[in-house]
Amino acid sequence: MFSIKTFYKNQKEVAEAINNTIDSYWKNDTDDEEMIRQIKFIARNNDSLLFKDGDYTTLIKQRCGKRRLEIVNKILLLKETQQKMEG
Repeated sequence: MFSIKTFYKNQKEVAEAINNTIDSYWKNDTDDEEMIRQIKFIARNNDSLLFKDGDYTTLIKQRCGKRRLEIVNKILLLKETQQKMEG
C-alpha cells in the first residue's frame, strides 16, 4: 500500500497518486470504498493542480489517461449527487 499525501507539490505528483490509487483498485489491492475515499481526498485538496477552466489540465489528461479520468469523473459526480440529495 502507498501513502496518500494531503497536498501535492505539482501536477505530476497528483497524476501519480491518482494512477496509483486506481491501479491498486484494478489489482484488487484496494476495495471500492477506499478507492473512492482516496480519489475524493486527492481531488478536494489539490483541485488547483487538477483543473483549469473547468477541465482537467493537459498534464493530468496525458499522465492519467482517458479510462482513469472517466473513473475520477464518476466518483466526483457521485459526490456532487450525494451532496444535492442531502442538501
